Amino acid sequence: MRVAVPFGKSKIYTAIVYHIHSHAPINYQAKPIDHIIEEEAVITQIQMKFWEWMAAYYMSTLGEMIKTALPSTFLLESETILSLTETKTDDLNLSDDELEIYHLLQHQSTIYIDKIKELTGKKNIVGTVKKLIEKGIVEIEETLYEKYVPKLKKYIRLNEEYNSQEKMQMLLDKLSKAPKQKEVLMHYFSRISKSKKPVGLIELQEITKVSDSVIKGLLDKNIFEIYYIQQDRVSFEQEEAVEVATLNDAQNETLKSIHESFKAKEVVLLHGVTSSGKTEVYVNLIKEVIEEGKQVLFMLPEIALTTQLIQRLQKYFGNKISVYHSKYSLNERTEVWNNLLNEKSNTQIIIGARSSLFLPFKNLGLIIVDEEHETSYKQFDPSPRYHARDSAIMLAHFHRAKVLLGSATPSLESYHNAITNRYGLAILKKRYGNVPMPEIQLVDIREKIKKKSMIGNFSDVLLKEIKITLEQGEQVILFQNRRGFSPMVECATCGTAPQCPNCDVSLTYHKGSNQLRCHYCGYNMAMIKHCAACGSTALNTKGLGTEQIENELRELFPEHKTARMDQDTTRGKHAYSKLLDALANEEIDILVGTQMLAKGLDFRKIGLVGVMNADNLLHFPDFRAHERSYQLLSQVAGRAGRTNKRGKVIIQTYNPLHRILYQVVHNDYEAMFNEQLLEREKFKYPPFYRIIHFEFKDRNLIKVEKAAHWFAQSLEKSFAENILGPAQPPVSRIRNQYIYSVLLKIPKNQNLQATKQHINKLLNYFNTIREFASVRINVDVDMQ
Repeated sequence: MRVAVPFGKSKIYTAIVYHIHSHAPINYQAKPIDHIIEEEAVITQIQMKFWEWMAAYYMSTLGEMIKTALPSTFLLESETILSLTETKTDDLNLSDDELEIYHLLQHQSTIYIDKIKELTGKKNIVGTVKKLIEKGIVEIEETLYEKYVPKLKKYIRLNEEYNSQEKMQMLLDKLSKAPKQKEVLMHYFSRISKSKKPVGLIELQEITKVSDSVIKGLLDKNIFEIYYIQQDRVSFEQEEAVEVATLNDAQNETLKSIHESFKAKEVVLLHGVTSSGKTEVYVNLIKEVIEEGKQVLFMLPEIALTTQLIQRLQKYFGNKISVYHSKYSLNERTEVWNNLLNEKSNTQIIIGARSSLFLPFKNLGLIIVDEEHETSYKQFDPSPRYHARDSAIMLAHFHRAKVLLGSATPSLESYHNAITNRYGLAILKKRYGNVPMPEIQLVDIREKIKKKSMIGNFSDVLLKEIKITLEQGEQVILFQNRRGFSPMVECATCGTAPQCPNCDVSLTYHKGSNQLRCHYCGYNMAMIKHCAACGSTALNTKGLGTEQIENELRELFPEHKTARMDQDTTRGKHAYSKLLDALANEEIDILVGTQMLAKGLDFRKIGLVGVMNADNLLHFPDFRAHERSYQLLSQVAGRAGRTNKRGKVIIQTYNPLHRILYQVVHNDYEAMFNEQLLEREKFKYPPFYRIIHFEFKDRNLIKVEKAAHWFAQSLEKSFAENILGPAQPPVSRIRNQYIYSVLLKIPKNQNLQATKQHINKLLNYFNTIREFASVRINVDVDMQ
């Protein structure tokens, strides 16, 4: 249960009762609990066990874990309230600032410190308040305030005294001189007779089209009375659910294979090619589980995907669905949490992003992790840096539930677990409706530049295919994994590029806002007209971003509607769904976007997919670069030709002979997997070794370098050749913090728990060294 606990003389914080015992502490005086916050606990026993496991595994504190897991509406805050004492101020010598606060408190009996800051326009008022407290003029109290505000809808009903037939007739006769009020009353009776549902005040006013004064008149005469009903902010209403679609032969075989695997295994990997109908298989599994009276958690890597999936699941399961992700408000998320605690009917199926793992499930039967290979399942900052896919498997273990991992391009770790018989494996190789896989063509940009066959950033081949596709009334998707107009602005005279003052990166040019922006810290400035180094006006943009492609397309195809999907255009709560709806309704002809486009979106009329430049994916400094390139390019290609016609994919590259591109063209996942697995084994990377990444940050470069070297040398004493670093990452300074990295590789036969215990001792010792007091260490277990 949540309790309010005092800290210091006046501060109060929310705490969770973790363990009850009868052993009084020896080294300190325990303080009493101020009060218990609620009558019913908002956290379950299983949740606490799961969070405890996560904190231990991902080497974070239980406090960090709880802060991440609980909606902040449950983490009540203490806010300081000021009030005047009985002391007279006539004889006291008050400064102007003190007098101002004193006069404010004379007009209000109590006032929050934040409110005083707002009213006086002064930020530093704590010192002034402290002097007033010392003089005995002002006293303070701390109060816990509830952040969650239920949504109450206003309804109207007839006063009980008019329930009888006689009284009703008298009332109608009485209102004969007030025709508008009588009309409202008649409409009310009509609504009640047609439907037994409550009548909303606003709804009644809209139907009758009367002014506020007419309704007020009926309320003043005590004919009507107002009452409130608490409502969920997000609900998915459907009058009647349709029957679950019948599966084809290939899907039926896959479903049987999953059932067989679940008899022996807790986790099954579904490896189904793009557009093979994996969602329909999921739907049949969900139906079976909820008919047993159990709950289903359907996890997605991106919020963008929830819109389409809700529509599809709602069609089958009506209002049994709730959604939980960070784009929803705190109040909306709190409602889902409370509904799960109360086991309401709309929480049988939860659709959510990675944070949905932390919900208070009471009867979980199945977890589906769709697009399980996605890096979005990994929490990078702040701690705990957990992986939602791996954590979901542990959550299912606590609930004795099953896990289905689904992907067209599984992660190497998951596929390795499946072929080594740790997980079950189900395969779906045919596309739905037996539509062939898209035709993929590689275009050599280097050769096209030599032959002068490029128009802007488009090869003649890609432009020709776009024209043909649009003429056939089909849509086009173009992929470029860089947002903004241009990743760099460079002086043609001296070669200088504007840099971020806080990070070691060049600023990205955004033409729409005419700004240079840093994509790491958010710093921005107006686009420069002169080079800061030499004063030259000859400035060139280098590289390619989604904004630039969008601009070029509008010039090349002015008669067609072009739109862009990236972080800049999807900031709003409903921005994703508006874009996806527009594409589904064929209001958009060409959609340009970043990797958001690759994540399982399903559209019927995409005839062509174009990849503007595949090379910046292939040459990324990361041991997973080739695996991720294959996944991303295959997933993007999979958006084409998803109905009854074969789609086409054009990939522009400077290196058409690259092995990964060959494997993408031939849809050869097995070849990519075997090739990458050999490299991973040779160089001691997952799935053969676990990785713990230590990141050191400080404003002082010499200090952070020294700290990283000390830590690496201390690790080497125990783990010898399995240490990499310390080294600076490609971006070695972010937000004025210099960064050093150390990697620890842990063989499968090494005791993981003992290793982490040794690391924790080393971290505790590191924190006692005064010289390194300001250096921050971030620990990332199973680095992605």
